[in-house]
Amino acid sequence: MSSVYDFTVRDIDGNPRSLAEWRGKTLLIVNVASKCGFTPQYRGLEALWQDQRDRGLVVLGFPCDQFGHQEPGDEAEIRTFCSTQYDVTFPLFAKIEVNGEHADPLYKWLKSEGKGILGSESIKWNFTKFLVDADGQVVKRYASTDTPEKIGRDTLARLGG
Repeated sequence: MSSVYDFTVRDIDGNPRSLAEWRGKTLLIVNVASKCGFTPQYRGLEALWQDQRDRGLVVLGFPCDQFGHQEPGDEAEIRTFCSTQYDVTFPLFAKIEVNGEHADPLYKWLKSEGKGILGSESIKWNFTKFLVDADGQVVKRYASTDTPEKIGRDTLARLGG
C-alpha cells in the first residue's frame, strides 16, 4: 500500500468505508477507548474536528480493546457512549486490534510509516495519534499524552491557518 487512501475499513455500523473518501484531506487517526485515563481526550478531538473540519481536517476514531481491556463494549455501546458522554460526531469505526498478529492492515501500515520513539512500531497505549497529510502520507505520530489541543497547532499549520 502506498497511501492511507488504499485502505478500506469497517465503520462503527459495520459498513465498508474506503479511506479514499477523504482524499485531499488532512487526517488525524486515533485508537480510542471508553474506559481509559485518556478518554476525556474525546472532548478535545471533537473540538478539533468542529474547529478545523471546514479547513480540511478529518478526525477518525478506531476503538481498540488491547490495552487493559479499556474498550470492552460492542460497537453499539461504543457509539452510544461517545455520543452521550462526549457528543462525538467525527467518524468512528469498528473495534480493531492495532498490535500483534491480528492487527488491522491500516494500523500495520501506519506503524511502519510513522514509527515511535527509537524506531518502535508498536502502539504503546490508547489514544496514539497519526497525522496524515492530504497526499495520504503519515507525517507525524503522537503519543497518548499529546493532547488534541497541542496537535491542533500542528494541524492548523498544515491546513494553512
